[in-house]
Amino acid sequence: MPDDAPPPEEAPDGAAVFPLIPEELGVHPLLLAALHAYVFLEGSEASVLNPAVADEAMQYVVGYLQRLDGEALRRVKEDMATLAGFAKAEKWPKQQVRFLQDFLKDNGITG
Repeated sequence: MPDDAPPPEEAPDGAAVFPLIPEELGVHPLLLAALHAYVFLEGSEASVLNPAVADEAMQYVVGYLQRLDGEALRRVKEDMATLAGFAKAEKWPKQQVRFLQDFLKDNGITG
């Protein structure tokens, strides 16, 4: 977002939002973008977005991530472990920590 852009409005009720991840963690920005999109699409209520459209979009996100292999998949696995460790250290709810720990396996992202 440009520096002169107005601040974003607060997320509406029913919108699922993934917490902001500090740059210092070194997690790949594209992975973070995919996780933020996934959480929004998977977790937001029907009053926020059309569930059928959200499901279709989420399936594309997951499908693209399933293409990862080799060094890219290794990096994503490392980044997910870093995120899970960060979430534990920051005392995120257990459900959010488990989401990070199981995300790759639960979505068939194995290479």
